[in-house]
Amino acid sequence: MAPDSLERRCPRLGGDVNFSYCRSCGEQHAPCFKIFDCWWERFDVVAHLKAHLAADDFEKLTLRRPPPDKVTSLVDLIRQAQKRAAEP
Repeated sequence: MAPDSLERRCPRLGGDVNFSYCRSCGEQHAPCFKIFDCWWERFDVVAHLKAHLAADDFEKLTLRRPPPDKVTSLVDLIRQAQKRAAEP
């Protein structure tokens, strides 16, 4: 079975997605930052991506930081709003 047709539950979306979605759902159609975490039990996702991505793109994927969680984002937005409100 080709990896693109494999399905699993996405922890971010809460529903089933196939591997091909995970390969292109990130920023600028890059792989999702959680692709290694989600797929390592199903097949050798590292070897697959090494074989199918340019070396620079694979390196960027391994160095990519996940976006901040929702609470952190909300706290940051509140702080920014408070700062703007305090300005004359």
